[in-house]
Amino acid sequence: MPVLHPVTPASPDPAAGPDPASAFSDAEIRAMQRAVVALFERWGLTDDQASRLLGDISVRTYQRWKAGAPGRAGIDLAERMSNLLGIHKALRLLFRDAQRGYRWVTRANADFGGRSALEVMLDGRITDLMRVRRYLDARRGQW
Repeated sequence: MPVLHPVTPASPDPAAGPDPASAFSDAEIRAMQRAVVALFERWGLTDDQASRLLGDISVRTYQRWKAGAPGRAGIDLAERMSNLLGIHKALRLLFRDAQRGYRWVTRANADFGGRSALEVMLDGRITDLMRVRRYLDARRGQW
């Protein structure tokens, strides 16, 4: 039986319902961490950029991930990784050539005011990741 990833809520509120982070097991968190490291390599990100996209985790922590030593992840980090992997999935569905999808992330986009999706995401808020993911999901929905 998988062990669920422990997360301590800021203020326990039984009326708030189940903790969203409990949806991810430790094994799933580790798999997401490995996948995100591989994705960032394909996107050509620096460790500083990776740290920013992951909610300003320390660069040293990210470097440990790259070395194969994943760590704990709270709700925000798990949601960020989920959104980043959702962006990857959408790009793989939109572009037959995976390299085009990887390059799209860094190309200027009129729908983002001439900024690239990466620039939007590097603003650092989880809503910035969600904005890019919703944009791609809407583009896929046009099919």
